[in-house]
Amino acid sequence: MPTYVALLKWSPQGLQNIKQSPSRLDAARKGFESAGVRMKEFYMVTGRYDMVAIVEAPDDVALAKAILGATSQGNITSETCRAFTEEEYRKIIGGLS
Repeated sequence: MPTYVALLKWSPQGLQNIKQSPSRLDAARKGFESAGVRMKEFYMVTGRYDMVAIVEAPDDVALAKAILGATSQGNITSETCRAFTEEEYRKIIGGLS
């Protein structure tokens, strides 16, 4: 399954209710699972973003549904990108002309 990196930030609404963040994470994880997406890892981080989630999804459509479901609650924003494994990277680079 393709891997994605979700770079997440709390919105003003999410910060206002920060103590509810762990229960929102649990709900997001369940929402992801119902969309066929697996949250492999989750980190709270310092710097430009507040959280990072590593997720696997069968395709971009499933990922989009899961991310939109989570962000539509208004507590977080997401910048999500596809992550390629080392094996995928080598295959891509090896196929260059």
